[in-house]
Amino acid sequence: MSSNPDISRQSPHERAEYVKRIVTQEGAQLRQRFPILKQQNAIGVAILVLSWAGMLASAAAYVQDALPAWVTILMVAFFASFTHELEHDLIHWMYFRQKPWAHHLMMALVWLARPSTINPWIRREIHFNHHKHSGTERDIEERAITNGERWGLRRFLMTGDNMLSVLLRLHRAPTRQLRVRMLTRTMAAYFPLGLLHWALWYVFLAVHALALAGHPVTASWATALDTLVVVWIAPNVWRTFCLHFVSSNMHYYGDIEDGNVLQQCQVLTPVWMWPFQLFCCNFGSTHGIHHFVVKEPFYVRQMTAPVAHRVMREVGVRFNDLGTFSRANRWRADARSATVPSSAGKPA
Repeated sequence: MSSNPDISRQSPHERAEYVKRIVTQEGAQLRQRFPILKQQNAIGVAILVLSWAGMLASAAAYVQDALPAWVTILMVAFFASFTHELEHDLIHWMYFRQKPWAHHLMMALVWLARPSTINPWIRREIHFNHHKHSGTERDIEERAITNGERWGLRRFLMTGDNMLSVLLRLHRAPTRQLRVRMLTRTMAAYFPLGLLHWALWYVFLAVHALALAGHPVTASWATALDTLVVVWIAPNVWRTFCLHFVSSNMHYYGDIEDGNVLQQCQVLTPVWMWPFQLFCCNFGSTHGIHHFVVKEPFYVRQMTAPVAHRVMREVGVRFNDLGTFSRANRWRADARSATVPSSAGKPA
């Protein structure tokens, strides 16, 4: 039974404010019970140090033949997933707002840990726009990670490869000028780490394709590339796929009210998604909370989730609406014939 009997008569904005109030109160109570949570800067640094330590230890173990490649890739991807959540918190200025040098150093380190992504300083503007217009045609961030696309081989490839996500949408741009603009903006956003990451990945794939075709590359640089891919590149390809798979399917797209937080996200917690959730910090379960309470760091959202989920259910937020996989992330349950807007080819 709802703790707020008048909830059904309230507007979407009032219901969103109700969720925000209850979840914010729960966060405040947690900080009273666990005073260490008030040391937000120190916690952020500790998570960053432990994440980098885990990544480097895994890489060192692989180089010393103590770990097989597949285990190393998964371990590095797991530790790197925490740095993604730190970047998201940093984008919202949750750490070292009063010490810019420390804030920007953290931004640089989380980007270095995850070179597959765009420049986080550029992403800040795109992400703020996502909050303003989540799920609409103006939401560049969600479009860039395939939200609104029909599921199939094309979307599968785009989900794990940021460059293909752009290249496979170029044909939708109505003019050559717009296609050039898309490519130019993409190059600028991914310079330099993203371009390096994806270039190394494609060279790695080409080298191994040649080997399968009977033309192995035996140069020493190919061996060094294999090592770099295992400890740095491949973990982020896998982590990117997991994050984009979960994120693009928990956000609605295309037929929601602009600014209606109740329609922007669902909560995704099916058991079969746990192999993906493991590499994006339980994103499907907790990210929807962030749309209501923006300024809580990711680890606090994990702690407030039981209360948050209860009140989110009360106000009508959907849980495990798996039908979105067949209707291209549309909100309406009858949106079987959903199509991607022609302008979805705008620069990402």
